[in-house]
Amino acid sequence: MTPPDLPPLREVIRKHDLKARKSLGQHFLLDSNLTGRIVRAAGDLTGYHVIEVGPGPGGLTRALLESPALTVTVLEKDHRCLSIMAELKNAFGNRLKVVAGDALKTDIPALTSPPRKIVANLPYNLGTPLLLRWLREIEAYRGLTLMFQSEVADRLIAQPHTKAYGRLSVITQWLCEVNSAFNIPKEAFTPPPNVTSTVSNLTPRPSPLCSVSFEALETVTAIAFGKRRKMLRASLKTLNLDLSALEIEPTRRPEELSVIDFCRLANALVESRAWQAKSSLKGEFYA
Repeated sequence: MTPPDLPPLREVIRKHDLKARKSLGQHFLLDSNLTGRIVRAAGDLTGYHVIEVGPGPGGLTRALLESPALTVTVLEKDHRCLSIMAELKNAFGNRLKVVAGDALKTDIPALTSPPRKIVANLPYNLGTPLLLRWLREIEAYRGLTLMFQSEVADRLIAQPHTKAYGRLSVITQWLCEVNSAFNIPKEAFTPPPNVTSTVSNLTPRPSPLCSVSFEALETVTAIAFGKRRKMLRASLKTLNLDLSALEIEPTRRPEELSVIDFCRLANALVESRAWQAKSSLKGEFYA
């Protein structure tokens, strides 16, 4: 779509006195070359309804609206940004839908019809909880193109026997094909964060790597990696699982297990007495 004549983003920020708030994890990306690159990383958006969380001054929103996406829905918690979104809606019409709300409390799939993709520059302090929430409902999306701080992005693609491999690696790779598209230096943001950022692509698998309960896999990985330096016989002691029967050496450490290994542990947990009671696990998992 040919973009309308819009003012520069820095002018928009001055007009609305939009100062980034640390409490909201805000770092604005104003370079149209970079926002355009993020949109291209999401692939061909023809026929898709795209959801963006935390549009801020609208840099990425503009790039999305210039793409062939059917519609763009933005979810914004910061009331200061809503007037900016209203101006964009005046320029782009009904292709832009503006929703005021908290992404952690909003039913994201209900915002638009399928097929859906999420494309977003996530606040650093909310990246992991938002991703875990969306992974729970991954069947609702065709793809997620998300910007995280690089440390989190590295965890998504980490392999066993590496320092970055952990709970997030296992759960994400169980459900999605993941790749890191490119890095964005901290100097590209206003104000600059203290870390480099990475754009990650997550494509839902046709079916998960194995059949297992999300809650059970989340529980067993949280407990195991919560004591990652210990051998499994110690870190998983409270679960009372027969590791040898699962062909998993009790002397191994969590970072040595594959995603499939963790699925086997989770399925065994579901069949255990501890899982049936659950009360004994809740204190440890949710601490």
